[in-house]
Amino acid sequence: MDEKSSSPPPNLELLLDVRVQLSIELGSCQMRMRDVLQLNPGAVVKLDQAAQAPVDLYANHKRIARGEIVVADDCYGIKITELFGAGS
Repeated sequence: MDEKSSSPPPNLELLLDVRVQLSIELGSCQMRMRDVLQLNPGAVVKLDQAAQAPVDLYANHKRIARGEIVVADDCYGIKITELFGAGS
């Protein structure tokens, strides 16, 4: 493999250091405002997604992958199981 094919094109090189915000959507729920206002420390809000269900990974609000929640060095992480292309 020659070096030219392994390095990104010069115009793409400018973007490689741009930071993007990654986020994971664990689930959602709907609550009445009355119930939201009564939340306090220690309250549990039940989401609509099962604990073992795959989660979606977003880069700047665009879905880019799906995966499984894992614990790595006492922090939550995501193990990527599927990548989405430009048309997803």
